[in-house]
Amino acid sequence: MPGVLACGPGGGGSGGPRRDGVEGAGVSDQITAEYRIEDLAHHSGATVRTIRAYQDRGLLPKPQRRGRSNVYGDTHLARLRQIADLLDRGYTLASIKELLEAWDAGRGLGGVLGLVAEVDGPWTDEKADRISRAELDATFGGSPDEEAVREAVELGVLEPIPGTDGEFLVPSPQELAVAAELYAAGVPLAAIAGHLKELRGQVEHIASRFLEFTTEHVFARYLEHRPPTDADAAEAASMVRRLRPLAQQTVDAELARAMRLFATRHLQHHLAPHAPPLPDDEPRPVALPASTIRAVQALVGPDNVAAFIAAATEREVQSRTLDALSSKHRQSSQVDQRP
Repeated sequence: MPGVLACGPGGGGSGGPRRDGVEGAGVSDQITAEYRIEDLAHHSGATVRTIRAYQDRGLLPKPQRRGRSNVYGDTHLARLRQIADLLDRGYTLASIKELLEAWDAGRGLGGVLGLVAEVDGPWTDEKADRISRAELDATFGGSPDEEAVREAVELGVLEPIPGTDGEFLVPSPQELAVAAELYAAGVPLAAIAGHLKELRGQVEHIASRFLEFTTEHVFARYLEHRPPTDADAAEAASMVRRLRPLAQQTVDAELARAMRLFATRHLQHHLAPHAPPLPDDEPRPVALPASTIRAVQALVGPDNVAAFIAAATEREVQSRTLDALSSKHRQSSQVDQRP
């Protein structure tokens, strides 16, 4: 194997690979191959600098000292791949260290990684598809629209596939099909993109609230330990599988109810010969930045977000009304004082 030091029992090169244990807390795996740090970097995809940084932070077991050289083994290679996988899943180096220390202490990572895989896996049965640029242009009127494609990529509706001639991955074919139907019905592409941005913000708020709700009432007991025990993590993963469809089912049912209510009301309004204006006291959705929602939640708690924003808005409206009245009074006084 290129880059692998296969040393015999006496340190020579003819006795097959050594199987000495790797020095490091909690590590009992045996070396079946030996690597210089440059070769370990090549096989793991990490840089030499990164490997040394992991050693300094205690994420990687110490290598064996062989003469003037440090020798790494398969245990180190496996650990580097685990770290890379956890980083890809959004873990910080600090949390990865906690997980690995728990594993080295014998608590195991199987349940934790199973929970990570369950949460990080697909939350829909929909399968991604591919579409060529020519097919995309044909779907939306036949004329290339670079701005619309750029916005679709920015929104994640399309993902360019490297190494192809204008081919895209479509994570949600249903979403693209909806956009095509709206465009065919006469809705401009810019309006469709704007509507998706607004809808996404509202749906992300719903998802955040559902997550907070289930964490408080269901998952808090599984996450008391950091990291959770293997058994708690495995049970939490099973609960995720059970609860995963509930959010979508609830939103589907409530959206159907709301669409029927408002569609019927609007139809009656437009068909009636002397229809009264639609009431102004109906709640109306307003898209707010996620950072604003998080800031308000931190200030008043998730249950009081809507009331706080409504009260703050009312206070601002009243303040501006008072300012306008004061300004009008000052202007009137100045007119009266003129000779």
